[in-house]
This record gives sequence, C-alpha cells and structure tokens, in this order.
Amino acid sequence: MDAPASRPTCRVGLFVTCLVDFFRPTVGFAAVKLLEAAGCTVIVPPQTCCGQPAYNSGDRAAARRVARGVLDAFADVDYVVAPSGSCAGMLREHYPELFADEPEVALAAQRLAKRSWELVSFLVDVRGMTRVDARFAGTVTYHDSCSGLRELGVKEQPRTLLAGVQGLSLAELPGAEICCGFGGTFCVKYPAISDRMVTDKAEDVRATGAGTLLAGDMGCLLNIAGKLSRLGAPVAVRHVAEVLADMADGPPIGAPGRG
Repeated sequence: MDAPASRPTCRVGLFVTCLVDFFRPTVGFAAVKLLEAAGCTVIVPPQTCCGQPAYNSGDRAAARRVARGVLDAFADVDYVVAPSGSCAGMLREHYPELFADEPEVALAAQRLAKRSWELVSFLVDVRGMTRVDARFAGTVTYHDSCSGLRELGVKEQPRTLLAGVQGLSLAELPGAEICCGFGGTFCVKYPAISDRMVTDKAEDVRATGAGTLLAGDMGCLLNIAGKLSRLGAPVAVRHVAEVLADMADGPPIGAPGRG
C-alpha cells in the first residue's frame, strides 16, 4: 500500500461504530491495517454510539448526551475516522447543528467536525493513498451509501483504490446511488417502503452478475445481505475495507454465525 512519504505521521482516533462492533469486528481490524499502512498511529478510545439513531428519531436530548461522550473521547487526536459514511456524516455534518444553542460545546463540535472523515475518503483525500497491496479474485459491484455519497462526497475514492486490487473486476451497479431502503430508523418506521427499495436494490445487484457486493456502510450491507439471502441470490456481501486491506477471506456478511 502506498501513501506519499512526505506525509507526516498523525494520530487517528478510530470511531469503530456500533454495527461494526456488534456484527463485523473484522471491519475495524481492516480499518486499522489500512490506516497504519497510510502512516497513521491508530488510537481506539472507549466509545459508544455516535447518537445517530436518537438524532434521526427526534430525541435531541439523548443525542446530545451521547455526542458529549464522543467529543470527550476524541478530543486529543488529529483526526477521527469511521468505516461508515453515516457515522462520519453525523460527526461532521450534524454535531455542530446539534449544539447550535450551546456556544462552547458548539465550538468543540465544530473542531471535531473538521477532523472527522469516512475511512476511504480519508485514505485518498487526506493521506494521498493511490493503491493498495491486495488481491481479490472475482467480479464485484459497489453500492454508494446515501450518507457517504450525499453528505461527504464519497464516490470516486473507493473506486480509485479498488482499481488497484489485483484480480478484481468492478461491474458498476445500475442505480448505485439509489438508497437501499435501510436509512437507519427509516426501515423501522416505514418497513413496507424499505422492503420494496431493498428488493429493487437486490435485483439490481443480481443483474450485474457480480459474485460480491461491496459498500462502505454496515447498515446498507446488512440490509442488502438479508434481502439477497431471502431471494436465494448467490452473492457474497463484504465491507470495502475488508477487500482493500486484503482481509476478505472469511465468511461474507450475513453468513451463518457471523455478521
């Protein structure tokens, strides 16, 4: 893996995310491997949720309580990096607004927001990584998660690094930018609409003929993996970090006994 030698080392606080912690810890280990390859010292402070579920449900008081813990936990690192566009988007786009009526806390939230990045975007846009030393035999397709795409501009960065993975062929997904129907609490509030959306997404995935689906958000991946499984589609599902870190030899997401 290459990052320009001119880049000085930096201290990165890894925001692991709830879904990675509970369902797919290998994504966290893959993130550490990639960040260290990019010349970063990785810190994993004690942490909880980013507060996104409460925030999306309108419980601002609970979201603030959780967010204060995040502000404290990541106060002393150069960057905060998450293997999730939605969590990184919460830190970067919504924390400042969440504390808009508390000037001192708002200032801390703004400082954190400026230092917060989605993993692959950080590797490419901040650390200048252009290729990875990884191998993956097969054709993959890629789903662009809503938060990463629309809030953080994550689109070309994963494709840039995937282009250097030996043996990997990318088949672009029709409607790659269309929501999969997960949407955090959206899938709970509007299950029928969510199911229709993820069914369409799964059919688009099957239409590519790819054997593996990749994305950068665990919520999307778990949602689509579940629908692909119920449809009997032989498509493996993995987080893009696992492939980029050359750690994609374990069970795919949704496999029995594993997230």
